[in-house]
Amino acid sequence: MARAAAGVARVTAAELAARCGGVYGRRAGLVVGAGNNGGDALYAGALLRRRGVAVDAVLLAPDSAHPGGLAAFRRAGGRIVERLAADTDVVIDAVVGLGGRGPLRPAAAELFASTAAPVLAVDLPSGVDPDTGVVHDPAVRAEVCVTFGERRLAHLLAAPSCGRVEVVDIGLDLTASGAQDVASLTDREVALLWPRPGPQDDKYTQGVVGIVAGSARYPGAAVLSTAGSVAATSGMTRYVGAAAPQVVTHRPEVVAVTGLADAGTVQAWVVGPGIGTDGDAETLVEQVLATELPVLVDADGLTVVARRPELLERAAPTLLTPHAGEFERLAGAPVGDDRLSAVRALAARSGSTVLLKGRITLVAAPDGRVLGNDAGGSAAATAGAGDVLSGIAGALLAAGTPPQLAGAAAARAHAVAARLASHDGAIPIGASALAAALPDALREIGEAGR
Repeated sequence: MARAAAGVARVTAAELAARCGGVYGRRAGLVVGAGNNGGDALYAGALLRRRGVAVDAVLLAPDSAHPGGLAAFRRAGGRIVERLAADTDVVIDAVVGLGGRGPLRPAAAELFASTAAPVLAVDLPSGVDPDTGVVHDPAVRAEVCVTFGERRLAHLLAAPSCGRVEVVDIGLDLTASGAQDVASLTDREVALLWPRPGPQDDKYTQGVVGIVAGSARYPGAAVLSTAGSVAATSGMTRYVGAAAPQVVTHRPEVVAVTGLADAGTVQAWVVGPGIGTDGDAETLVEQVLATELPVLVDADGLTVVARRPELLERAAPTLLTPHAGEFERLAGAPVGDDRLSAVRALAARSGSTVLLKGRITLVAAPDGRVLGNDAGGSAAATAGAGDVLSGIAGALLAAGTPPQLAGAAAARAHAVAARLASHDGAIPIGASALAAALPDALREIGEAGR
C-alpha cells in the first residue's frame, strides 16, 4: 500500500504541476470509499500534504475507512470535509477501485457532479466494470488512472472513461492474473510484424490480394478498399467488379477485371464492400468463400453470410469485420454493453476471427483470445473508412499474416492514419483523406520498430 500510495501521490503531483504550474499551495480533494482503494488515496493524501498541497477528504463510509490511512492522513494535516471545495485543483477517485460493480451511488455521483476539477482515479473510474469495461450510468470520467502492476481489461474496453493510464510497479506477482488473453499491439509490435520486401521478393511473393467490391451504385467502395490495399504495400492488388474503370482511374497499379473467372491467382480475398445483397452478390460471396484461401468478409458480404451462415463452415482462415449493426445481423442480437463477451461469443460460434469496429476495435479469435486497439478518438468514424480498413487487412492476409494479427495491425495503422489526416482530431475528414495518410502512418509506425 505504501508503494501504491507513493505512485498515486507522484502522478497527482505531476498533474498539478502540468495543469497549475506547480504543486505547493494547490488543493486536492479525495473521494474515499471503504477498503484498500480508499486507503491508497488517504496515504497518498498524507504524502501530498508534505509537499504543501492542501488536501480535503470526503469519507463516503466513515465507519469503514481504512484506519491506518485515515490516521496517517489526519497526522499530516489533511481535513475531513462534507463537500469538495470550489477551488479544488484535482479530485482523486478512490470510491471502489477494482472491487466495484454497478453505477455510482447517489452520494458519490452528486460529489463528482458538483466539481469541474479533473479526476485522477485509483485503479479505475468508479462506475466502470473492471471485467467487462461496461460504463454504468452514472460513472466517473477520469483524465488519468493510476493502476498497479499491469493494465486491466477495462482500461482498454472503457478507454474514453479512463483517460491516460499510468502503471505503477508495486512488486505484484502477475503470472496468474488471467488477463493475458486480452492484449493490445504496440506500434513497435505492429512495425515488426508488418511485411517488408526482402532482397529476393517480387510482386507475387509479397502477397497478391483480390478484392471483390463496389457496384454501379457504389463504385466508391471499390476505390477505397483498393486504396487501402495498395497503401498497405500489397505486392499486387487484383480487383473484380463493376467499378473496374473507376478503380483503374484512381489506382492505375491495380489489375482490374469485371468477372471472378478472370481475376487470376491471389493469396487472399476481400469480399463485400458495396457489392449489394441480391442473388448475384450472394453468388460472388459463395464462390469466394468456397476457395481454400484466407477471406475477409465485410459490409454487404456480412449481410449475405448472416442469412447463409453455413458459408462460414470452411477450413481456411476467415476474418469478419462488422460494425455494430452488421454484428447484430450476424449474432442475432445487439452487441450490448459487454462488447468483449459479445465478440468472443460470435467468434466461437462462427469459427471465424471477428473484428468488431469502433473507437475500441476488438479482434477475437475463435479460441477466445482478443486483441484490442484504442484509436484514441473517432476521426475514422466516417463513411467509407471501413472499406479502407478491409483493404489494409486484406493485404496483410495475402502476405501470410494470421487473421487476428492482420485485423489488429490493420486497425492500428488505420487509427494512426485517421489521427494524422485529422490533425489529432482537429478537423473532420473523409475516407479518402484517411487512405491518403496511410503511407505517413506506416512510416510513423515503422520508426517505432527500429
